Amino acid sequence: MNARSEQLKAFDRLLSIMDELRAKCPWDKKQTMESLRHLTIEETYELGDAILDNDLEEVKKELGDLLLHIVFYAKIGSETEDFDIADVANDICEKLINRHPHIYGDVKVDNEQQVQQNWENIKLKEGKKSVLQGVPSSLPALVKANRIQEKVSGVGFDWERPEQVFEKVKEELSELQTEIQLGNQDRTESEFGDVLFSMVNYARFLDVNPENALERTNKKFIKRFQYLESKAKEAGKTLKEMTLSEMDVFWEEAKTQ
Repeated sequence: MNARSEQLKAFDRLLSIMDELRAKCPWDKKQTMESLRHLTIEETYELGDAILDNDLEEVKKELGDLLLHIVFYAKIGSETEDFDIADVANDICEKLINRHPHIYGDVKVDNEQQVQQNWENIKLKEGKKSVLQGVPSSLPALVKANRIQEKVSGVGFDWERPEQVFEKVKEELSELQTEIQLGNQDRTESEFGDVLFSMVNYARFLDVNPENALERTNKKFIKRFQYLESKAKEAGKTLKEMTLSEMDVFWEEAKTQ
């Protein structure tokens, strides 16, 4: 049996198990799209953690959890006769074909940027009133800023060179410093947001994902701080009992671990 046959067999097995669980399991029978929503978000973050940790075994498991959720939503949709898993798969197939005319049509592209521009223009032709219409309002602010900038770039609203963006970062930092000195808290928050937004934009020009970059720093800080906590415990002290200079010794040690 070839690989594609094995894949289809495995997917059919998952669909059969979902049917059985929905019919027989008290917990599964009770679920709705609304009750699953927060669990799906949690699973997505767990997948993100596994990807950042480069734990491919965990990536595989988390992908399975997400796949289960997709199948679950489709099962619920089939019960109300709104859609089923075939509709879900066919819809994304049609979308991919329509938005890749350079593969399935006669459009010529030279690079990734042109593909992105075509993608956004096609979405507008499909009835989108704005290129930003597809940015979910509930996205975390850092992720949303990145998606906003990617989307407007797709229709040509962008800087030309990284140096220009870095100058904008410095300009925003200067404006923030001015508001801090004036003591205007509301304007300080506004300018701080501008600094973050410009930094996200600069990250894009450096081909750095700002969410991934910040999470790497979060993980690094957590690891080093927990090392500091363990060393303080070994010394029979709490962190509050230590001076900053004492803590700094262990912090520098943590950097070498």
